[in-house]
Amino acid sequence: MSKRQPPKQQPPPVQRLRVRYAKRGRARFASHRDFGRAFERALRRAGIPMAFSSGFNPHPRISYLNAAPTGAASEAEYVELGLAESREPAQVRDALNAAMPTGLNIVEVVEASGGSLAADLTASRWLIEWPQADAAELAAGVAELLAATSCEVQRQSKSGLRSFDVRPAVLELKVVPAGLNLVGVMGEPLLRPSDVVTALRQLRPQLVDTGTALFSRLEQGRWDGQQVGDPLNQ
Repeated sequence: MSKRQPPKQQPPPVQRLRVRYAKRGRARFASHRDFGRAFERALRRAGIPMAFSSGFNPHPRISYLNAAPTGAASEAEYVELGLAESREPAQVRDALNAAMPTGLNIVEVVEASGGSLAADLTASRWLIEWPQADAAELAAGVAELLAATSCEVQRQSKSGLRSFDVRPAVLELKVVPAGLNLVGVMGEPLLRPSDVVTALRQLRPQLVDTGTALFSRLEQGRWDGQQVGDPLNQ
């Protein structure tokens, strides 16, 4: 029996592009896997010359980073691409937008300037829309949470209920007309805005029966103590 030949080694990417995309409207209910399938179809339809990994099962060089949870809208999701041929970033953006499903929008494409994009995504700003919550109760809950040294919550995971402290991951939390504005650390475990809602309901039982909160990621990048920086324009 002849030995299996080693796979052909693929050349390294000629160009790396960083992509910011949004999940809007009904697309907020698209899972990370749904987006990946739609995005790879759009790359093929748009004729983007992708570089491929080496090995027996080559895959297009796509790095997905810090996807928002299913059900959350977002204006700041990121993907990095490796291309086999150079393309103008604006042309790639327009070609992809023409091929993407409604609600999945390519906001910006830039050429990678070096370094790790993942290292620049250390914090997220979220809008928590909570129209049925009383503003005074929200303000009281926010004050209690920020004054606390720890606040344990539970979240369902694949292996069962997981308990963790949300307080260290909350960098900023403010009451706004629509609900709450949250800045959270992208750490381990990964803070979700739903975890903050759970913490506030634990602290203020009056918030338990106040309807469903909706989540939208507004920004993602490095936190400098005052704002979340734009990782594509640093």
